[in-house]
Amino acid sequence: MKSENVFLVGLMGSGKTTIGRQIARRLGKRFIDSDHAIEARTGATIPWIFEIEGEASFRRREADMIRELTSQRGVVLATGGGAVLDPASRAYLAERGTVIYLRAGISSILQRTAHDKNRPLLQTADPRRKLEELLAQREPLYREIADLVIDTGRPNVQSMVQTILDQLEALEGGRARRARATSMNEQAHLNLNVDLGDRSYPIAIGPGVIDDSALLARHIGGNKVAIVTNTTVAPLYLEKVAAPLRAAGREVVEIILPDGEEHKQWGSLMAVFDALLANKCDRKTTLVALGGGVIGDLTGFAAASYMRGVPFVQIPTTLLAQVDSSVGGKTGINHPLGKNMIGAFYQPRAVLADTSTLATLPGRELSAGLAEVIKHGAILDAAFFDWIEANIEKLMARDPAALSHAIARSCEIKAEVVRKDEREGGLRAVLNFGHTFGHAIEAGLGYGEWLHGEAVGCGMVMAADLSQRLGFIDAAAVERVRALVAAAGLPTAAPDLGEARWIELMEVDKKNEGGAIKFILLKPLGSPSITSVPHELLRATLSSCVAANSDE
Repeated sequence: MKSENVFLVGLMGSGKTTIGRQIARRLGKRFIDSDHAIEARTGATIPWIFEIEGEASFRRREADMIRELTSQRGVVLATGGGAVLDPASRAYLAERGTVIYLRAGISSILQRTAHDKNRPLLQTADPRRKLEELLAQREPLYREIADLVIDTGRPNVQSMVQTILDQLEALEGGRARRARATSMNEQAHLNLNVDLGDRSYPIAIGPGVIDDSALLARHIGGNKVAIVTNTTVAPLYLEKVAAPLRAAGREVVEIILPDGEEHKQWGSLMAVFDALLANKCDRKTTLVALGGGVIGDLTGFAAASYMRGVPFVQIPTTLLAQVDSSVGGKTGINHPLGKNMIGAFYQPRAVLADTSTLATLPGRELSAGLAEVIKHGAILDAAFFDWIEANIEKLMARDPAALSHAIARSCEIKAEVVRKDEREGGLRAVLNFGHTFGHAIEAGLGYGEWLHGEAVGCGMVMAADLSQRLGFIDAAAVERVRALVAAAGLPTAAPDLGEARWIELMEVDKKNEGGAIKFILLKPLGSPSITSVPHELLRATLSSCVAANSDE
């Protein structure tokens, strides 16, 4: 019965009715709005029920209606924003249909509801504050039961509806496979969306994503596919990805590069172009990045440049790539004078993150990926940082549920930042917390000596130290960052590059303006600040963190 119904949840003004009607029309199902059903049954408007009977009475009526409507078949149901407050209603919704959480920003909701007098909870002196309170109370409940989370900020409703239908199809395909599976441990894929209007794309997360050949095939338009991978990943997964494409009649070009950060350079990019030209790849050729962050960044840059842009799909096989580099459209290669200084913003068609690939990931690579997970909590979600602290042992032990949650939440955080600032005009720079120091470490030691995540982990400790020196956080917060980085198996003490060399390397950074080094700092833990700093404080941090290295 679950697959027969679609239930939409979310705050008022998130688009449940508008989107629900179109989904119902496209799926050939009946559309029902629970609030409208209550009004039809009582003969009274929702504001009248609130005013005369009170909210508690309305919630009882709402719970009764949810129980009744979810028992029907073949419906698309738009629920009231507070329907999830009732535990029984949440259970009915989760058990009896596919639940889609339509997530909208506070500003968007205020704009949509500015002149709507049928929203009794917003008839206050400060509707923004009221919405913030409602979101804080209800979002955990929406997420608890949601099969899909969709941002509704884009103006093109038709494009958004199509994205939902595509993800429903993928979800249903996953359910069919689970029904046929002999393993009781196979889990559903989590589907997210990076909302960038016409350039929006889905992220599928979960075990066995690579095994779903149809999932990749739907994002490939032409008859030719070029899979770019490396010497480590190719023996593990290349044939698994390529064989179904060949079986479907597509020509597959395999491009296997050497493994390692030191190969993220011009020569490797030219090797990709050489293979594409030699195999007469045209504008309809889709590039597939199968590997970690180096392969993803390099393949994305090749896709952005070849014939001035061809489609590409990310299949990240490392934790770092799954939680960070595969999402957001940053592509590029390194230069001896600076990391990622040559590249382009170019979004993939899809990101397919198979958590099963983490089973073959070396422990050092796992720790490197956890650096980016920690980063997301430190800069934008204090509650997520708390969760990482409480679950770091499970993450290090590769607990599937813990890893899936860490990947999903990291992708959600990054997708929201990218939606607001795709090309790093301001906000997106906060995702570089720890990276100003980290990139200096990588370039100063030589690319490949430290993994990117190891350098970022140490860089976050240095940034926390600098944040304290500016009075943004206290010593306890610095110690929390240091302890969590250490618990993730990452270095916390900086290499001795020499003060002059440190400064020289940090001056080559894309965030810098007018020669001033810009740092992403914590103000407080869970909230970022972008600022330049006095040289004496920077020198003190460098001295302290390098001194810590000599003590170990």
